[in-house]
Amino acid sequence: MDEVVYPVACGVDVHQNSLVACLRTVRPDGRVQRESRGFDGTTPDIRQLVAWLVRERCPVVAMESTGVYWRPAYRALAAQGIEVRLANPQRVKPVRGKKTDKADAVRLAQLVALDQIAPSFIPPEEILALRHLARGRVKAVQDLTTEWNRVGKLLNDTGIKLDAVVSKLKIKSARLMLDALLAGERDPHKLADLARGILRRKLPALRKALDAPCGDLYTHLLALHLNQINVLEAGVTAHEALLEEACGTLRDPLARLCTIPGVGSHAAVDIVAEIGTDMSRFGSASRLAAWAGVCPGNNESAGKRYSGRTRSGNKHLRRILVQCAWSCRKHDSWLGHRFRQFMARKGGKKAAMAIAHKLLVIVYHVLQSGQPYEDSRYGDRYQEDAERLAWIPTDQPPPNGSGAQPRMFPWGARLSA
Repeated sequence: MDEVVYPVACGVDVHQNSLVACLRTVRPDGRVQRESRGFDGTTPDIRQLVAWLVRERCPVVAMESTGVYWRPAYRALAAQGIEVRLANPQRVKPVRGKKTDKADAVRLAQLVALDQIAPSFIPPEEILALRHLARGRVKAVQDLTTEWNRVGKLLNDTGIKLDAVVSKLKIKSARLMLDALLAGERDPHKLADLARGILRRKLPALRKALDAPCGDLYTHLLALHLNQINVLEAGVTAHEALLEEACGTLRDPLARLCTIPGVGSHAAVDIVAEIGTDMSRFGSASRLAAWAGVCPGNNESAGKRYSGRTRSGNKHLRRILVQCAWSCRKHDSWLGHRFRQFMARKGGKKAAMAIAHKLLVIVYHVLQSGQPYEDSRYGDRYQEDAERLAWIPTDQPPPNGSGAQPRMFPWGARLSA
């Protein structure tokens, strides 16, 4: 029988508009007493829940991570010094056919009393605010890209092939042409003459691309899209300003992360927003990689190894790391060389995930040690790879007696063997 670690414990089943709490108490004679109560999801009822648990001297509470509905209760409980174990729903799944709100609360209370719930990572308020801003900026940029794609489809529907000539519709020259279209200008020569800089070399192509009718309906739709784009651009600018202010106390760790190949200023902010700067919460780099979902999965039975696909983790962090991995693909660094080696054997997507794993391990050590990234630290490992790839055994030893013959590296002779 499992040993009871917390004689007094509580499990809370959280929903959008309701909370069901079960207080589990082990009496001195060994009997277990359970008391269940229901509360609304409003702040006054949450205060009643907290006051009840404080009177009963409950030291620990367990609840499932249900969307964002757990956050008000978590903040109220944590403010009173009560430890809150936020459980992964996949790890506390109930038995099929025995699921009710009350049964869920009873099960959570029993599991936390036996100390069988692994707490989820909950960032401090400073990092949580940074996370909201970082994710909001990403969403605003994605919405802005979607809106520009709609503008491109609308123009192609009218026969205007402007996006086939310019690199992006959001460049200054293209914006001037779109504003002129809204103002009623239809002459392709006058529209093309609004081009600036090196785009003027493509004046003949611009005149052909802009020589198409654009009715009043398309003009009104274009105006709506451009107005929405202006709103979204203002939102991105506002997010950038708020992020700049929120990163005031994180200059040093962000600067250290920017020394890693492929990690820029925006990526550094996004990474810190997801994992924070205190690496002691994760314990090791391997546990951090498993939490993020960038390490190979374990799936073995009867000595046979099955699919090693990665598990579901923090999708926001995975996206950032994979983008950083692709950006360091052509870098003249250890990570860049490893990417090209993996890509030659496994393909680009698997190589990106493998380098994302290595990037997260490097991020862990950079934040833990407080030292910037140095590619020379991987010089020994790179030298071993170079020697292994530059020399092949032969039956006849060469004149120098090394027992090998030289050959070129797959990426070129950067180091001498």
